[in-house]
Amino acid sequence: MKAVFLDRGSFPEYIKIQLPTQISEVVEYDNTALEEVAERIKSASIVLTNKVVVNAAAINSASDLKLIQVMATGTNNVDLKACKDKNIAVQNVADYSTISVPEHTFAMLLALRRNLASYLDAVKSGRWATSEYFCFLDYPIKDLSGSTMVIIGGGTLGKKVAAIALAFGMKVIFADRKGTTNTRPSYINFEESLKLADVISINCPLTPETKNLISDAEFSLMKKSCLLLNISRGGIVDEDALLRAFENNTITGAAFDVSTQEPMQLDHPLQALTKQPNFLLTPHIAWASDEAMQTLVDMAMDKITSFIDKPE
Repeated sequence: MKAVFLDRGSFPEYIKIQLPTQISEVVEYDNTALEEVAERIKSASIVLTNKVVVNAAAINSASDLKLIQVMATGTNNVDLKACKDKNIAVQNVADYSTISVPEHTFAMLLALRRNLASYLDAVKSGRWATSEYFCFLDYPIKDLSGSTMVIIGGGTLGKKVAAIALAFGMKVIFADRKGTTNTRPSYINFEESLKLADVISINCPLTPETKNLISDAEFSLMKKSCLLLNISRGGIVDEDALLRAFENNTITGAAFDVSTQEPMQLDHPLQALTKQPNFLLTPHIAWASDEAMQTLVDMAMDKITSFIDKPE
């Protein structure tokens, strides 16, 4: 049985990946371009991919393929219909970063709320040395306690973010699905929740229903003092609308770990925002604590083993 890992390089070398002993041949590629996928998986029984796209053409050209193991939560990089048509299983890994992602969310939020980037840059430039007093208060500082966080996405990550928010003394609201008429118990109407938010945390997957979930109309409902966090998936927030919100001072700030284009090119709209102190951007690393990556890999290996051992 042959296994091919298309983008082993997306994990550091020190993350240990021990494939099941039933796999007799393993081929690991640092990365794989789209046009290389079909050739590299044509004789594989099991394919591992983090972000490399496995399209219908590659799937249909693979003669012995039985399983595609996505080394992530999202399966949008695999043509699921083509796999279903050929009876090829697709597995993902969920709930491996339930510590890493919420911790990153609050690292970004605290940096925004307390203007940490501005103060750090000011100290580096020598501003403290010229201060008349023992400290300088050039940028506003606000506590999290007493503010309202609206969470979009009530899954494992959303609930973990809520637990941390409550520990900070925040009020937590879960927004119901956009466009629903009957609000679920313990949720608040989507549009009404946006009006109440001091902080909005997006913790839902990217689907056809959530694409551009936050756009001009939604920004117009928010308080001007609102902070928007997208530590989930690029495309859930309309990036052009986000630019307009900053240009029009519709919101106070935002922190993103994701983008519609990853890696992000220098001409991407969000690159312009990085020059503003009230916009923070990290390169899709919220999931990637050492502990979370090793947990992900271990869970994936267990899932592959279970698949191999499953009776025919």
